[in-house]
Formats: sequence, C-alpha cells, structure tokens
Amino acid sequence: MSKVRVTPGRAVAHLALLLLVVIWTVPTFGLLISSVRDKDQLAVSGWWTSLTTVERSSAGVLGTAEDQVEEGGQYVIRGNVLAEGSNETIVSFGTSINNPTEFSVGSPAQMRVGGEIIVSEDGSYVWTSPTAFEHDRVRLFYTSAVPPRFTLENYTEVLTSAGIGRAFVNSFTVTVPATIIPILIAAFAAYALAWMRFPGRTLLVALMVGLLVVPLQMSLIPLLRMYNGIATTFGGNSKTYLGIWLAHTAFGLPLAIYLLRNYMAGLPREIMESARMDGASHFQIFATMVLPLSFPALASFAIFQFLWVWNDLLVAIVFLGQSSDELVLTGQLRALLGSRGDNWEILTAGAFISIIVPLIVFFSLQRYFVRGLLAGSVKGG
Repeated sequence: MSKVRVTPGRAVAHLALLLLVVIWTVPTFGLLISSVRDKDQLAVSGWWTSLTTVERSSAGVLGTAEDQVEEGGQYVIRGNVLAEGSNETIVSFGTSINNPTEFSVGSPAQMRVGGEIIVSEDGSYVWTSPTAFEHDRVRLFYTSAVPPRFTLENYTEVLTSAGIGRAFVNSFTVTVPATIIPILIAAFAAYALAWMRFPGRTLLVALMVGLLVVPLQMSLIPLLRMYNGIATTFGGNSKTYLGIWLAHTAFGLPLAIYLLRNYMAGLPREIMESARMDGASHFQIFATMVLPLSFPALASFAIFQFLWVWNDLLVAIVFLGQSSDELVLTGQLRALLGSRGDNWEILTAGAFISIIVPLIVFFSLQRYFVRGLLAGSVKGG
C-alpha cells in the first residue's frame, strides 16, 4: 500500500483551498440561516446570533381614559403592551423614547400624565391613579427579549407574491435561447478558427481574446442606441425578447469562441486528416466528429452562460423593460423590496428560490465542467 507524501507545497495548497471554501461557504450559510429567521429578529441582529435570545426596543400604546375602572377608591387601567400571541418577554421599560430601560419589570413607575404603572414580564400592566384619567393616547417604551424563531414565512411570502410565476416564465424565455444561440454560433466560429486556414485567422483569435476584457457597462448603451435605431428604422418595438437574446449573444460570444476554439484545437489532428482523406467536407467533420467530441466544452460554456443570463438584472432592464409582463425573476425580487431597501428577508429567501434552477443545470452538467475548462489549456493549434 503506497504512502501519500505530504510536501510543504501540497499542504499550503490544501490550506489555501480550504480557506477559499470557507470564504465562499460562510456567507452562503449565513444567507440560508437569514432566509428562515423571523423578519423582526432579522432586522435587529445578524445571522450569527440566530440561536441566542436577542433584545430589541419597541413601544406599545396604553389604554385611554375610556378604559379606566374604579376599584377601591382608585382609578385603574389594565392591558398588555405586547401583541396577542407574542413570544417576547419584557425586560425593562420607560416613559421616554430616549430611555426605554429606565425601570425594571415589577417596579412602579410614575407616569407623566399622572398615576403609577407596574409592568410584568408578559407585557401586562396595571396603571393606577387616585384621580380620574383624562388622557387620550400615551405610549410606553420597553425593551423585550425575543427568543430564536425560525419560520418558512419568508419563502411563502415570496412564492405567493403577485407576478412571481410570470417572472419565472420570463426568465426561462430569456435564458434558454440566450444560452443556445451563442453556443451554435461559437461552435462554427471555433471550428473555423481551429482547423480552417484563411488569411487573418490569427488576428481574429487575438481580437476575440481582446474582447474578453471589454466591460459590459462600456458597450451596453452604444449597443442599445444602435439597436433602438434599427428598430425605429423598421418600425418595430425595441423592447422585445429578440433584443435581449441578441445582446446576451453578443456579450457571450467572445468567451464561448475562446473556450471552444482552444478545446477543438486540442482534438487529435490524425482524426481530421483521416476524415479528409476519406472525402469528408469541413461541415461533415464538424457535425459528425468535432461537435460530439466537444460536448464537455459546450457544457462548460452552457453552465457559464446560463448562470450569467439567469442572474442578470442590468441587461434585462435595459433591453426588456420593467413592466409587470416583462420583468425577469431578478427584477421581480428587486421589486418586492421596499423603496428604502427594507424587507430584505424577502431577498434572502428569494435568493435561494432563484438559485434552484441554476443548481439543477450545474449538477446536470458538472461532470463535464472541469474537463471542458482544462482541455486545450495546455496545448493549442
């Protein structure tokens, strides 16, 4: 039985790999925990405190003069500052918003409008006064302890929100063609750049590599103006699925051609030469030999492109619009958030709902992923 040698270099590599796994996993784990936490607890504490009791400050409205009763020469108002069914317990309370911990539960406190109040842990209070109450509305500020609570309400809220089903359909309508079209075009281009001899071939390969570093944001607006001009010339609507398919195809083609060209250039030259000696044309070689052998590279790019298009928001808004019939899933999740960025418990649950489809695609094709990326990285035609 052979022994595995652990060299210093290998140990460092393994530690670096472990560090990368932790860096990527911890935020995802935190997002998962946040998605099943109560939204009130999520608003006041981080996910790492999800198993501990947290304290928060709030306010409750006390009974008015109409609720008072006379008991033994005293005027009394009874009630509860906590909502019905609440699992909170009162820790302290105060009569001012600036000091909600002024009094501990069970101790009497003088109210500004008169009388004395005693608050219990369960939120119930007894407010007594020797003279009749005349106030209209008084608030009591308190600090409460909230035990951990996990729920699927966030997922239910996202799945039952209006327009989420339509957004799923829109995302599929955008993503599937925007993944297939660049693969078809890039496969032909990659074969030509790898196995066909013509002037300027090397220059075209260099141009493809150069386009990889062009930022999407830099070309987005010029491309949109060009497309709008063409649509106006022919009297068509610029906000269509065709526009976003072409945009994603344009942005994905440089990477697709680069990956597929490197892979196809690494295929055995003897197979191509034997096929040519048998009289096969370039199209026959491409369709019957190169394309089936290039499936790992095609699958690798399909994963990249599907994930990119499915998670895209910017291109979808620019080329498809923001109406309810055109919103993709990422746009619909953004629309569910408050105008001030609140309600972000919806965002955590929505992130895991939207990731289901990309995960299915990734695990369906992941056995080809590494092979497709590494093939052709050592040698090229």
